Amino acid sequence: MGCIQSIGGKARVFREGITVIDVKASIDPIPTSIDESSSVVLRYRTPHFRASAQVVMPPIPKKETWIVGWIQACSHMEFYNQYGEQGIDSDGVNYPWYGNTTETCTIVGPTKRDSKFVISMNDNFYPSVTWAVPVSESNVAKLTNIYRDQSFTTWLVATNTSTNDMIILQTLHWRMQLSIEVNPNRPLGQRARLREPIAQDQPKILSKNEPIPPSALVKPNANDAQVLMWRPKYGQPLVVIPPKHR
Repeated sequence: MGCIQSIGGKARVFREGITVIDVKASIDPIPTSIDESSSVVLRYRTPHFRASAQVVMPPIPKKETWIVGWIQACSHMEFYNQYGEQGIDSDGVNYPWYGNTTETCTIVGPTKRDSKFVISMNDNFYPSVTWAVPVSESNVAKLTNIYRDQSFTTWLVATNTSTNDMIILQTLHWRMQLSIEVNPNRPLGQRARLREPIAQDQPKILSKNEPIPPSALVKPNANDAQVLMWRPKYGQPLVVIPPKHR
């Protein structure tokens, strides 16, 4: 797990008596892996961001339902796939929760005793980038560079679904930076080279919580809102893949 950022020791008690005993966050200390096994696309897999928390929910005297879990928003995004001098290609089922397995815990009242549980999440990128220009009928490799820089805010939240009362228990910041240099003239399997930063900065566990923007609580999510654009050196930009939701 590498350098794990952690807030442990003394438990922190929030409204309604909700207690957070420990919060941990890290990015795996491994480099991004590059896969050139396909003659059509280059694939890469970034190290995982991981977060976990131990939470204690006191007895719920009423017929209420509480959900404790992770909510995440992309706060900054730069994503470019460059094809030499020809141009650049840049690009909610469980809403607003990041997931519905280990990422959340649902407590249905009334309950007679404390509910103690650990919730965890992980996130990474595993995309495919075409070797050839995406708007061309040619399959000749032209890809020369991949650049990605994204920042995220992740919140640990407790929500009373009966009253819509939302309590922010913890706020995390993390960032993923990526630069891959590609020589399309080399043989398949020898084209791509990972450049700095090889190791990612570790997440930050904030001492003061940040509010959740309304846009993080409703659709669309960041992936479904993305647009894949082709921006040629000469001529007008073209939409290669429109957003799934607007």
